[in-house]
Amino acid sequence: MKIITDLQIHSKYARAVSPEMVVPKIWEWAKRKGIGLIATGDWTHPLWMREIKKDLEETGTGLLKLKNQDSGPLFLLETEVSCIYSQGGRLRRVHTMIWAPSLDSAEKINKKLMSLGANLMSDGRPIMGLTSIQIAEVVLSIDPKALIVPAHIWTPWFSLYGSESGFDSIAECFGEYAKYIYAIETGLSSNPEMNWRVKDLDTRSIVSFSDAHSGPKLGREATVFELENLSFEAIRQALILPNKTKNRVAYTMEFYPEEGKYHYTGHRNCQIKQTPEETRAKGTLCPVCGKKLTGGVLYRVDQLAGRSEADLGMEKTTMEGILTTMYRSKMISDRPPYLMMVPLAEIISEVNGGSPTTKGVLNEYFKLVEHFGSEFKVLTEVEAENLSKISGEKLAQAIDKVRKGDIFVDPGYDGVFGKVKIWADEKKDTESVNKKQMSLF
Repeated sequence: MKIITDLQIHSKYARAVSPEMVVPKIWEWAKRKGIGLIATGDWTHPLWMREIKKDLEETGTGLLKLKNQDSGPLFLLETEVSCIYSQGGRLRRVHTMIWAPSLDSAEKINKKLMSLGANLMSDGRPIMGLTSIQIAEVVLSIDPKALIVPAHIWTPWFSLYGSESGFDSIAECFGEYAKYIYAIETGLSSNPEMNWRVKDLDTRSIVSFSDAHSGPKLGREATVFELENLSFEAIRQALILPNKTKNRVAYTMEFYPEEGKYHYTGHRNCQIKQTPEETRAKGTLCPVCGKKLTGGVLYRVDQLAGRSEADLGMEKTTMEGILTTMYRSKMISDRPPYLMMVPLAEIISEVNGGSPTTKGVLNEYFKLVEHFGSEFKVLTEVEAENLSKISGEKLAQAIDKVRKGDIFVDPGYDGVFGKVKIWADEKKDTESVNKKQMSLF
């Protein structure tokens, strides 16, 4: 079976998160998006754990379901911790996801973290002084089946490879526990192609999730698994490389990395934005104020890459039932392909005007989703002629252009999200994502 998953989100107890991020609302949005397995988020927070236990029940598969619902999305116990500590003479800030196969395991991990001084009540994504090695030791000593997945690994300030506070390798970060890091999460500012250039990741699965702080943001990135059965253990087996089971990652659905808010190097206060080539030529100091620029993800990938873009031999491919162009590498052909997408509300907002959260845009969004079944079906499966019957030719054309990669994105930098432009008359102000990513075409 194929299952769309989003296994990194946050609850209302995390900082800067919508108060609507409660279990029933998360379930509703996951169903609306077409997500079959969604993260609980934030189970380290005692009050959120209480809500998880109130609204969900275990199924005996390592997953949970909404009480009184025998169909619809299931939940996986996921949390994210922020470790801030000194190592190797530098201050490190690393965000790490922990996936637990049972409530009992999660509660035991919480108890141990509190005994080590972690203030779990402080935030849904708690800040603690434990090292990444200590986190791995705690989790795996309590439950060897639990999974540790470094989150948004290229974000400059809070990630494993972060330019401002990270490491140059997984082994440097996790020490003897590096062999248990079976997967990494790409974050919004990178895609699989960028990660395939890094040889340190050759034996790790590449997964992508939303890190959503509100219901509408669920699924802006997602991972599709091919599983023999829907269970925690099947998900775990799918991530372990080399894969010796029938469980696997089928493909990932990616946010355009240029749209991520740390793709390019820059300084937002001075409106300075640089490509990697410009950064190599001009340096990493802001030409306006003289302060250090925030290193972009693309520049950081170049620093750690053991392969060039050309080495990967990227090519377009197709998949039965999916209308969106997919991409894969000829060089590492065993890697699952990926597709690029723009959230449906963003597409509607460009076509009809208004922001993605305005009433008119949301009304059109709900009309499409209710008619065709889910947002992911609208974005990747429904023929353009059928879309035009419901929402008009221009919106159908816009969705088709996104599927083909025929769009432009003004790349994000230093905390500023990139801006998607679908229509060619915006070309003078933006950059062709299609040409940039697929330079050989």
